[in-house]
Amino acid sequence: MSPPSATTRLDPETCYRTVKSRDRRFDGVFYVAVRTTGIYCRPSCPARTPAFANVTFHPSPASAQSAGYRACKRCLPDATPGSPDWDVAADVAGRAMRLISDGVVDREGVEGLATRLGYTARHLGRILTAELGAGPLALARAKRAETARVLIEATELGYADIAFAAGFSSVRQFNDTVREVYAASPTELRGRRGGTRSPGALTMRLSVRTPFAGQALLDFLAYHLVPGVEVAGWSDGSGWYARTLDLPHGPGTVRIETGDEPEPGRTAFVRATFELADLRDTTAAVERARRLLDADCDPLAVGDHFAGDPVVGPLARRTPGLRLPGQVDGAETAIRTVVGQQVSVTGARTVTGRLVEAHGRAVTTSIPGLTHLFPTSAALAAADPETLPMPRARGRALVGLAAALADGSIALDRGSDRGDVRTAMLALPGIGPWTADYVAMRALAHPDVFLPTDIGVRNGLRGLGHDPAAVIARAGDWAPWRSYALMHIWNTLMPPTKGP
Repeated sequence: MSPPSATTRLDPETCYRTVKSRDRRFDGVFYVAVRTTGIYCRPSCPARTPAFANVTFHPSPASAQSAGYRACKRCLPDATPGSPDWDVAADVAGRAMRLISDGVVDREGVEGLATRLGYTARHLGRILTAELGAGPLALARAKRAETARVLIEATELGYADIAFAAGFSSVRQFNDTVREVYAASPTELRGRRGGTRSPGALTMRLSVRTPFAGQALLDFLAYHLVPGVEVAGWSDGSGWYARTLDLPHGPGTVRIETGDEPEPGRTAFVRATFELADLRDTTAAVERARRLLDADCDPLAVGDHFAGDPVVGPLARRTPGLRLPGQVDGAETAIRTVVGQQVSVTGARTVTGRLVEAHGRAVTTSIPGLTHLFPTSAALAAADPETLPMPRARGRALVGLAAALADGSIALDRGSDRGDVRTAMLALPGIGPWTADYVAMRALAHPDVFLPTDIGVRNGLRGLGHDPAAVIARAGDWAPWRSYALMHIWNTLMPPTKGP
């Protein structure tokens, strides 16, 4: 049985069967509210299954909260990955949820969110209420409550600091919301659960669906890392990756410890440690780390789709839960993609490192090797193409793309329509289909991109003993997960970071 879409009408009987089976694959896809207790849960909640007449189903925590329900203290329904449908469908509701999770409503208000999506605030509210059961303010409030709970349980921050870090406008609003959503005061939440607490840093556990091929994700990121901006390694039996973050209110860093979770169908937790110049960036930093991990992917659905395929099927069984590496900044991804056109990965890393040294902002961090923020689009738009360490035509293409990103002609904040972004990119000199499609895959989390002209694809297929032309001709069979098929092929070429 496939999970019902989070942005379509939920069929009560189908949802109820899922609740009775406690199927963890549906956690984060929908939520079940129980009239007799006044609480809402994830579908896999271990509590006794309520009677069908006593339950309703909601597409988001905000929908359940708006209906007057509070979060279950046993299953913590807000501690689940988001709906996979947000990236698969990439409709207005899904794009709005990505921006809300990044804190856009807290920083720019509903009008700012609506402007980014190209709608009026009133029409956007109607769309979100119809699709997700709540308007943008309620959805943002639910996200603030979730961030607050995590900070209460996992840090020693004072409650005033937590209130503003989570995006609340006042401590009173923070206290009232926490009590309403969790039926507990902040003090009671902190005393109820333990957490990993590190002075000077925020250490959190990011939820991901399993299986989760964390080591393969680390290998990809380590192979492509840019000096000064990213570092990776292996210590204490665990792989790790760290990088600088250019956040709305200041710089920061994140260090992620990856690990494979072999048991499918459950929720795993990836340890992430953040150091932020401004705690108001907590929500944005967490969301960007989740993007990087492709944390909301449904790996079982992807793996099932490849079952029986003679090319990708064996690869999917060899590396279950392979993720599509995301990004912490769409503009950075686009710039790095242009630098990497028609050059080796090693060459691209070297050139990009020079760009970082020349145009990036130097920062002081506690992680050795992290010395710079990636150059802003405005900084690169002002650069002389003749001085960039690359062929002149590519330098002009890079500066032209940076100018379009800087002036907003192209937005890669996960709120833009993918088709519109591709059209706008192809209109720029020096930007071809490979570049536009790679950006859609990495920056916009498009799950159904394939790069038939990519040399890595052809080399990978040859290395597996297949005829590249014959396989590429039938790549349409892998839709709607062609990006993941591409990653499985590329994964055969990735050098390991280090073994345990």
